Amino acid sequence: MRLAQDLTEGLRVSWGALRANRLRSGLTMLGVIIGVITVTLMGAAIVGLNRAFLSSISSLGTDVLYVQKFPWFERLDWSQVRNRRDLTLRDARSIARLSTLARAVAPQAITLRPVAYGSRSATGVQICGGGADTALVGGLSITSGRFLSPYEIDGARPVCVIGAALAEKFFPRESPLGHRLRIAGQQYEIVGVLDRIGEFLGIVNFDNRVIVPVTRYFTDIERWPNIDILVKVADMSQMDETIEELRGIVRRLRRIPPGQPDDFAINRQELFLKSFRKLSAMIATAGFCITGLSLFVGGIGIMNVMFVSVAERTREIGIRKAVGARRRTILTQFLIEAALISLAGGAVAIGLALPIVLVMRQWFPASISPPVAALALGISALTGILSGLLPAWRAGSQNTVDALRHE
Repeated sequence: MRLAQDLTEGLRVSWGALRANRLRSGLTMLGVIIGVITVTLMGAAIVGLNRAFLSSISSLGTDVLYVQKFPWFERLDWSQVRNRRDLTLRDARSIARLSTLARAVAPQAITLRPVAYGSRSATGVQICGGGADTALVGGLSITSGRFLSPYEIDGARPVCVIGAALAEKFFPRESPLGHRLRIAGQQYEIVGVLDRIGEFLGIVNFDNRVIVPVTRYFTDIERWPNIDILVKVADMSQMDETIEELRGIVRRLRRIPPGQPDDFAINRQELFLKSFRKLSAMIATAGFCITGLSLFVGGIGIMNVMFVSVAERTREIGIRKAVGARRRTILTQFLIEAALISLAGGAVAIGLALPIVLVMRQWFPASISPPVAALALGISALTGILSGLLPAWRAGSQNTVDALRHE
């Protein structure tokens, strides 16, 4: 009960002191505002980036392995790997025939080319050479029409499946099915439209693509492309066994002698996640170091102002002690005053950060979540309490007689 009374009285007295010195209190908040805006924007950027990355990375598939020429994030001696042989369509077909743990296998070749329909055109479109199982392996769904058939793959037919963005661009008020796109000077009949997927970190738009038979891709797009081989694992609990089986099959296909290192790589989504977590941790560490410096400067400002406030109100402290105020009551009052200054600065900072985040969203994924806002307010309150601790201790330790004599 006594603590509650101390807190209530401390809040009332502290609020009155802050209102009596509005300009000084406002200037004191500036350091905290800068620090809290920094931590809020940093937290919003990291949260938004994490969400965008996890959403985007899901398109790769957690159960998909990528047999490729090079590893994704491993440092390599270029002089030793530059002569690695390309993977071929024959390799993909052999893996599909020999693997007992793979659910599906799909070759994939990708390049960027302009695409045209009538007088309209689109640049930077992903042209993907795929197989009959590309939709299954990639987790693709069709909104209209169908996917490429094995007959069309084997016969290298000039047909294609287009992404949602291209369908909206070229055919805003009609069905794309049956129409023909012009790719690399050749006509391709549209047989299907993919469901919307989205972007990868705002860099790659998966809806701005065309999938053609990989055999036709070799004829019209690139004569000797390096393909990737995507393997969908049948059982996630056998992921490691599937990787080892794939390694053995590919080594045998490429006639790699025992004891010699692989001249290919088997990549998986987990590599992306590990690298992203490292990068995110580095960004967060650097950002919070800068934030800590800003809050340290703001805390020094609060401490100085609180020392001035204690000196100005020394006689008031003496009178309060003379009429029975305890040391704890005085200390609580000044701690609350310091925390209020810092909390007010934190609230203002969050209010300023909201429109900044809305602007950031135009170019960068960012989101202020309730945990981020709560963290920012908690840090600001902690800054105020730590900054006010020494001045509050000095105020509570004042000798009553000496304080009453102070002019």
